[in-house]
Amino acid sequence: MTARQPSVSCVFVCHDGAGRILLARRGPGARDEAGAWDCGAGALEFGETFEAAVTREVREEYVALPSEIRSLGVRNVLRGDPVESHWVAAVFAVRVDPGEVAIGEPHKFDALDWFAPDRLPEPVHSQLAETLRMLPDDLVPRDVPRPGNDARQATNGMDAPPQ
Repeated sequence: MTARQPSVSCVFVCHDGAGRILLARRGPGARDEAGAWDCGAGALEFGETFEAAVTREVREEYVALPSEIRSLGVRNVLRGDPVESHWVAAVFAVRVDPGEVAIGEPHKFDALDWFAPDRLPEPVHSQLAETLRMLPDDLVPRDVPRPGNDARQATNGMDAPPQ
């Protein structure tokens, strides 16, 4: 039996710099959770920097180029009991120009829209709440309600900054 190893992904929450975040609705061709709204993500390729991976993925998924990329931290994502999938997610906040955004991967996404963090659409991807908890105060002020926990997520306790 071959030992399974976690994969490394770059997760990114695109924002407009004015308090809105960009979410994509996962289409029928998505790997999982079709119909759920989610932020962007993609695999880190061998030899690639985090910033290069985020830039590539934002361009592929949303057609836009990042104007600012900010590292928010790392999540250790374990899904299932017993664990069925495991990945390490480097999480970023990425500022983009709303006028440049379009669906770049129609086989994965069927809608894009901008939302205030306290007015998210339903349903959301099982991993979105934990990712949004990592957004800093200057993107989501502390008095804005943040999404709650998701029981399908197990972590190493280092996911989100203290509240």
